[in-house]
Amino acid sequence: MKDTDVAGYWRGRFIRATLIGVSVVFLAVMLLVPLTTVFFEALSMGLGAYRGAFADPDSLAAMRLTLIVAALVVPLNTLFGIAAAYAIARFTFRGKNILTTMIDLPFAVSPVIAGLVYVLLFGANGWFGAWLAERDISIIFAVPGIVLATIFVTFPYVARELIPLMQILGTEEEAAAISLGAGGWTTFFQVTLPKIQWGVIYGVILCNARAMGEFGAVSVVSGHIRGLTTTMPLDVEVLYNEYNTVGAFAVASILSLLAVVTLLIKRAIEWRTGLRGH
Repeated sequence: MKDTDVAGYWRGRFIRATLIGVSVVFLAVMLLVPLTTVFFEALSMGLGAYRGAFADPDSLAAMRLTLIVAALVVPLNTLFGIAAAYAIARFTFRGKNILTTMIDLPFAVSPVIAGLVYVLLFGANGWFGAWLAERDISIIFAVPGIVLATIFVTFPYVARELIPLMQILGTEEEAAAISLGAGGWTTFFQVTLPKIQWGVIYGVILCNARAMGEFGAVSVVSGHIRGLTTTMPLDVEVLYNEYNTVGAFAVASILSLLAVVTLLIKRAIEWRTGLRGH
């Protein structure tokens, strides 16, 4: 082997090792150290104090509310995502580009701004505030406002997973089913849905993770009413501001565990479907 080839070989190995080392150090500093710190602080006063943090009725209410919001938001966004993806991938219509752009809107708009928009619309002095007050309907500083804000920040996830997938899959099998006499709904449930099921699950996982961890928009519309309108991320902030460090990190550890489980499920789906580079 020539000297230039040897030098090039070792130079390539050095560059590869350097890039891998930088990536590992970055991940350790940005992910592993904070994650370890959360559990270390949560258990700093012992397992008994950790378990006792979950006896707080306000923290339990925050966990219940988080699960309720996710249970409402994820199915709604799943239905919207499937419908929007089907319309965009299968049809040509006026306003298609506008719809595609609107789906990406939550990625461009700050969640805090989204929360403020809902306050301007449904708050006491908002556009619909007087009409809602006359009918004793509460949206802002109540659960409906939290649900609306969470829907806004999470609705792109399912649609954005399905649109490119359905465009790649094409329409040949659906056209064949229709030509054989299958109806629209039969074609969708028997042909389309089985082909996109893993994409749907993938989008649902991402949507659920964001719904449980959303802070900005929910913080604006919730009013931070302990036991009523505080979700888990808001409860962490409240507990920390009250110098209840163990309680704050205990609740944060549950969110961290949910994030880890989400990542594991995400990797399992990528392995199952071969979407490793997706």
